[in-house]
Amino acid sequence: MLQTLHATWWAWAILALALACLEIIVPAFVFLGMAIGAGCVALVMALGGAGVIGAPLSVLMFAVISLIATLVLRKIFSLPKGQVKTFDGDIND
Repeated sequence: MLQTLHATWWAWAILALALACLEIIVPAFVFLGMAIGAGCVALVMALGGAGVIGAPLSVLMFAVISLIATLVLRKIFSLPKGQVKTFDGDIND
C-alpha cells in the first residue's frame, strides 16, 4: 500500500492540511514548514510527477522543501538581532 500511497497527490495534500491544522493548535513554525513541503510534493504529484518520482525521492523532496521552508519562515518571523521580547503586564491583572 505504501508503494502506491506515496504517489497519490491527495495523500500529500491531506498530510499538508493535517500539518497546517497542527500548526494552528501548536504555534511553533515547525509544522508550517512541513505543511509547505507536503503541499509542494502534492502539487508536483498532481502535475504529473506521480509516475516518475518514486517513494524515496518523494520523501527526500518533502524533507528538503520542509527544511528550506522552515529556515525561510524562521528568517522572516524572527525578532531582530539583539531584541528581546518583554511583557510589562500580566494578562490576568
